[in-house]
Amino acid sequence: MTTTITPTAVTSPPPTFLDRFRVPAGFVLGAVLLLGVAPLALSDFRLNLLAKYLCYAIVAVGVSLAWGRGGLMVLGQGVFFGLGGYAMAMHLKLADAAATGETLPDFMQLYGTGDTLPWWWKPFANPAFALAMTVLLPMAVAAVLGFFVFRRRVKGAYFAILSQALAAALSIWLIGQQATTGGTNGLTDIQGFFGYSLDDPVNQRTVYFLIAAVLLLLMVGVRQLFVSRYGELLVAVRDSEERVRFLGYDPANVKLVAYVLAAGAAGLAGALFVPAVGIISPALIGIVPSIGFVIGAAVGGRASLVGAVLGAIAVAWAQSTLSDAFPAAWTYLQGLLFVVAVGFLPGGLASLGAVLRKRRLRMTRTGETA
Repeated sequence: MTTTITPTAVTSPPPTFLDRFRVPAGFVLGAVLLLGVAPLALSDFRLNLLAKYLCYAIVAVGVSLAWGRGGLMVLGQGVFFGLGGYAMAMHLKLADAAATGETLPDFMQLYGTGDTLPWWWKPFANPAFALAMTVLLPMAVAAVLGFFVFRRRVKGAYFAILSQALAAALSIWLIGQQATTGGTNGLTDIQGFFGYSLDDPVNQRTVYFLIAAVLLLLMVGVRQLFVSRYGELLVAVRDSEERVRFLGYDPANVKLVAYVLAAGAAGLAGALFVPAVGIISPALIGIVPSIGFVIGAAVGGRASLVGAVLGAIAVAWAQSTLSDAFPAAWTYLQGLLFVVAVGFLPGGLASLGAVLRKRRLRMTRTGETA
């Protein structure tokens, strides 16, 4: 006589009340802090600094998607940040020139390039075209680069080096085109933002609210990607690319989507950075800034959306504070942060609680065994 044992399905426990409302409650708390508390508690100067930090946090959202979920070491986000920033700055410089009755931006008049606007500048006089290019141009560049790179299965350190080379090449090109891009100085002294003067503190606060709202909405959208079928597939590609290929999916396409979306987020951040700071230059988009974007996400926790955002804000604040006090040592400290985060705490500060709990549990089990 044989006995047939029917296996029972293993079901996960139903989510508790706290689990169900943790994410919405966190979003509401973040909205209250950014849109309510910060404008009331901070001076105009501090609020402008926070606006700049939030632009870096927008880049970190894309880094969390591409690197935290997809395993893509994106060390060239400064390229896409710069493309979006220059697209926005070109339109604003043309608008400033038109407001004073000029046809050329001030730096072109200074360098004596003639009376004709370069052909590739002319479309950016249209605000709709300029706004679209702040996101579409970085995404298009990322799509072309990612298509060839991922098809050839370039990954790991080779992909990171290629990304850095692209950032260096763009920075060098911008510096060499002084007559049309402002050279080392970049595009500076931006006065207006779609008809509103940036010298007015009220308008500066409006720019801050715009940046904060974009960050919150982008976090909601990327969070939905994290929990979607695509998010699960992206994690599977990161952990075992060959298995995903055997299941009939193309890992190159999966990684390409994440890379392009991260580039779009960086381009949007660059576009918002321009009215917040009033400048975009090659110094803000080269190799060092690109590494800084990744360091912020790594320190906070690249796999955690909130951790990446908070890490980017914290590292940006530390850079503004410590670089003034220790200008020669800050770069070394920044590199040390990256090494420590990647080598000793891969999950960043967001994973510190889980690491401590596992260590406490291991010590408890060791004590019971002894």
